[in-house]
Amino acid sequence: MRFPCLALAVGGLFATAAAPNLEHFFPVTVQVGTTNHLLALGAFDPWPVQLTADSPGILFTAETNKAKFTAVVSPETPLGPHLIWAFNEAGASSPRFLIVTPEAAVAEVEPNDDFRKPQWITNFPAHVNGRLEKNGDVDCFGVTLTAGQTLVAAVEAYTLMTGVDALLRLTDSRGLQLAWNHDDGRTLDPLLAWTAPVAGTYIVQVMGFIYPAGSDVRLHGSEKTVYRLHLHTGPYVHHTVPLGIQRQARTALHLVGWNLGALADHPFDYDAPALSAEETTQRLMIPGVENSVNVLVGEGPELVEIEPNDALTNAPVLLIPCAVTGVIDPANDRDRYAFDARKDERLLFSVQSAALGFPLDPWLEIQDPAGKTLVTVDDTNGADPEVTWTSPSEGRFQVVIGNRFHRGGPDHRYRLSVLRPSPEFRATVAAPTLTLQQGTTTEVKLTVTRNHGHTNQVIAAFKGLPEGVSAAPMEAPEKSGDLTLKLIAATNAPLFSGRVQAVVRGDFGERPAWFELVTAGENNGVPQGFKELVIPRTDQLWLTIARPGTNTVLEKK
Repeated sequence: MRFPCLALAVGGLFATAAAPNLEHFFPVTVQVGTTNHLLALGAFDPWPVQLTADSPGILFTAETNKAKFTAVVSPETPLGPHLIWAFNEAGASSPRFLIVTPEAAVAEVEPNDDFRKPQWITNFPAHVNGRLEKNGDVDCFGVTLTAGQTLVAAVEAYTLMTGVDALLRLTDSRGLQLAWNHDDGRTLDPLLAWTAPVAGTYIVQVMGFIYPAGSDVRLHGSEKTVYRLHLHTGPYVHHTVPLGIQRQARTALHLVGWNLGALADHPFDYDAPALSAEETTQRLMIPGVENSVNVLVGEGPELVEIEPNDALTNAPVLLIPCAVTGVIDPANDRDRYAFDARKDERLLFSVQSAALGFPLDPWLEIQDPAGKTLVTVDDTNGADPEVTWTSPSEGRFQVVIGNRFHRGGPDHRYRLSVLRPSPEFRATVAAPTLTLQQGTTTEVKLTVTRNHGHTNQVIAAFKGLPEGVSAAPMEAPEKSGDLTLKLIAATNAPLFSGRVQAVVRGDFGERPAWFELVTAGENNGVPQGFKELVIPRTDQLWLTIARPGTNTVLEKK
């Protein structure tokens, strides 16, 4: 795959160039099929710089005023989040997010920090492009609800990497708190659902603390503290039952959430496409529902727990591979599932619950046919357990799930996956941008992680390199570890600024090496990062071939 080189518009003047640093956009969303004016937040010296998107349907033009762009979004542009790079001939920024939506967003209007003078939202669903502009800022939005009407409010900020741990607060017209939420359980972004007991006007407030946390505790704000506020009074799905879908098969999903009406009474049949093995989640847009919902992707049938299953004698038998969605309810509940294994057979057991936003801290045990515990696992992936287990003999065993804190309830859901693991691996790249001067060499580190006994040969290489640039393929180590690819630019290599790929090849064919955006973060004494972002990773690396010298001087044109 070859990405096109992007020409550099230098504006007809001399300047000492530094690679731009794009951090965020305000607003962070644009409507499909429209022309928009955006403020790019970061450092851009000299001006102008150029922007490019991961989709050809988004085109940017730098305006006269620094950091301002016009963005034209074609009607064919895919909906959802996109990656954007800022670049000049000195280099490129790390990619940042711009979200393409089907509907127009509401623009936050300041001043709106007084609950007695909020910005009124009259049409639902509403999606607000907002910004906490200064420390102590609290953005207030007024809504009118009827008796018995449920409002669902959600904020995106952490998942946009905007450096704020947001919270939501709901008050009455007098400013008295009725409800609040700090984290949705899955991320640091808040989610609040509240039913009005009486008709009236209510105030939704958005505020937050700096992320990563600092030593001073105060409400945070800056020009870069952008967010999206979503307000719903219609059908909203929190999760599905089961919590996953089978790859390339039809799965009946029961919807769980708010304001669903008849949608909750009938399952939504989803026919999963041929997803790659690396795609472990799928975002669904369900007709009649105002939000999208993530579901897990599995290899076998997706089952739902049937009670009672808390004793050796009533544990249902699982046929491997499969996944089962269950619930720890009431407190101290233990769910048991039987399975048959051959001697020395290797099986992978994984439970997902805390990672999905449920208030369950699950543990997992594997027991022999007599109920003797063979292995106990807790907190492998965050608060969720996972284990690869080898059967000591042929027989019928049991896997048991419970709550570390002995609590339970209808919201203590989990998904247990059981499968026979196949040898597999993944490759990641240490940096998303590469800068190489003419006549020089640079090293690019890749990490290859082998799992479940993968030993086959893996060759790493670059793909789509421009003229005058080369990199010799390298064999990955026999075990998990790092390798280094050397990029070499000839002295007469043409200047280049564009996207390339690092790939790995073997008996499986060819796969990309990914840069994990979720590893981005700061270190304030304790490593800080992101568990989940609107786009978690990219296989598109930005390569700049620049003139020799520490600084790049743009020629007069």
